[in-house]
Amino acid sequence: MRIRVSGQALGSYRGPLLAAGLFEGQKLEESPLNELDLASGGWLKRLLAAGDFRGKKDEVLVQRTMGALPFHRLMLVGLGKREKFKVDTWRGALSTVARRCREMRLEEFAVAMNFPEEKGMERETMAWASAEGILLGLYRFKGFKSKEEEELRDPAEAVLLFRGRASGKLEKAVREAQIVCEAVSWVRDLVAMPSNKLTPQILADEALRMCRAKGLRCRVLDEREMKALGMGALLGVASGSKEPPRLIVVEHGKPSRLTPTIALVGKGITFDSGGISLKPAEKMDQMKDDMAGGAAVLGTLRAASELGLPLHLVGVVPATENLPSGSAYKPGDVLTTMSGQTIEVSNTDAEGRLILADAIAFALRYKPKVLIDVATLTGACIVALGDSIAGIMGNDPRLLEKLREAGEKTGEEVWPLPLKEEYEELIKSEVADVKNAGGREAGAIQGGLFLKRFVGDTPWVHLDIAGPVWTEKERPYRPKGPTGFGVRLLVEFLRNYG
Repeated sequence: MRIRVSGQALGSYRGPLLAAGLFEGQKLEESPLNELDLASGGWLKRLLAAGDFRGKKDEVLVQRTMGALPFHRLMLVGLGKREKFKVDTWRGALSTVARRCREMRLEEFAVAMNFPEEKGMERETMAWASAEGILLGLYRFKGFKSKEEEELRDPAEAVLLFRGRASGKLEKAVREAQIVCEAVSWVRDLVAMPSNKLTPQILADEALRMCRAKGLRCRVLDEREMKALGMGALLGVASGSKEPPRLIVVEHGKPSRLTPTIALVGKGITFDSGGISLKPAEKMDQMKDDMAGGAAVLGTLRAASELGLPLHLVGVVPATENLPSGSAYKPGDVLTTMSGQTIEVSNTDAEGRLILADAIAFALRYKPKVLIDVATLTGACIVALGDSIAGIMGNDPRLLEKLREAGEKTGEEVWPLPLKEEYEELIKSEVADVKNAGGREAGAIQGGLFLKRFVGDTPWVHLDIAGPVWTEKERPYRPKGPTGFGVRLLVEFLRNYG
C-alpha cells in the first residue's frame, strides 16, 4: 500500500473519502475542520448539530457529502477527551479509518492531520504513527483454508494531508515507518504459523531467506556444533523431539569504536507442550507462539538493516520444540550449560530460560555493550500485567528507563518488576548451581533472577512478553491473533541508542 504526504488544503481534496478526528465536545471553531465548514456553507456544523457524533473515543460517523464538498464521503473519528489524547490514540484512530475504508472497498482515502502540535506530537512523529496505524490495522494472516473466501482488498493509497508544505522529513518518517511495519507483519506471520509448518529448521530457513534479501549476515548452528560448544541446556530441552534444534545467529553492521555491539537474544520454542511437566490441554494449541521472542529479534534485525542503523547488532535465536518422549529430559535431571554452570531441572515447562542460558552465553562471545533478551517466559507475567503490557527486569536502570520511554512512544508498554535478591532462595538447588523453577511465588521474577546469573556484569534487560504477543480480541492496529510485539519497541530503542 502506498502512503504519501501532501500539503493540499482539506477543502480542495477530491477523492472517495476524507477522514478527520475530533475530540469529545470540541467546537468546530477550535478545529482545522472549520475550513471545511466554511467551504461547505455550514454543512459540517449542521451535521454535528444533529447529535449523531459526539467525538467519543472510537466513535465513527461516515456521511456522504452530497456535493457540499469536493470529496464523496466524510468520516469523523472520535478521539475522546482532549486531556487523555496520546500518540497511541491517533495510531488507533488511523487503524479504524483504514479498516472501515477496506470494508467500503475504497481504492483511496485521505486523512486530515488535525492533531494538536505539541511536545511528543511533532509532525514527523504523527506521520510515523499514522503509517503504523494504517498498515498494522490492515494486517491479515492468510491461513491455510482449502477454499478461498471472498477477498477483502486493501485500499491502494492513503494520503496524509498536513497543513502547510509537506516536507521531506515527513516523507522519510512515513517511509521508515513502512519498513518497520513490514517487519512487524512478517513477525506476525511467523508467530501465526502452525508448529508443523514452522519447525526449528523451517524457522532457520526463513531467517536465512530474510537475511539474504535484506543484506544481513546469518549462520545456523546444528546439534553437532551446539554439542561442541557445551550447550547442554538447549540440547536437553530439544532431546524430547524428533525435530533437531537450531541456533540462529544474525548480524547487522560491524563492531568498531563508533558502532557499539548490542546483542538481542530471543526465545524460539516453536512448540511448547511443557515436556514431561505437561501443560493442560486447554489452549495448548496456542503454544505455537512460544517462538514470538525469537521472531521479534529477527524482525528487529530486518528493520535495522533496512533503516541502516549505525550499530553492530547480533541476534541470537535458540530454536527447538519442547515435547515429552522416551528420550526427553526429566524433572530432577541436571544440565550443564555453555557457561559451565549447572542447572537442576525442577520443571520441564520452565524450558525457555534453559535455552536462553546457552544463547546468552553464546551472545556474550561478541562482548556486547548491551544485551537484551526477549521471551514469552512466564504465565505469571500475564497474571501480573495482563495481555497488553510486558514485564521488564534488568541490572541497568538507565537501560530500563530507555526501554520504558520507547514503550510509551510506540504503545508497546513495559512495566518494571524488581529483581529482589531474597527471591534467589526460591531457585536455590541442593544438587546444582541453580534450579530452573521454584514454585508459584514471584514466578516472573524467578525467571529474571535465573537469567541474571548468566549475563555477568554486562548491562542487561529481560523482556517477558508472554502477555502482549497474542490478543484474543480485536484492538486498534492489533487484529485478533499475533501482535508482533517487541519489534517496534526495540527499533525505537535502537534508533535512539546512545
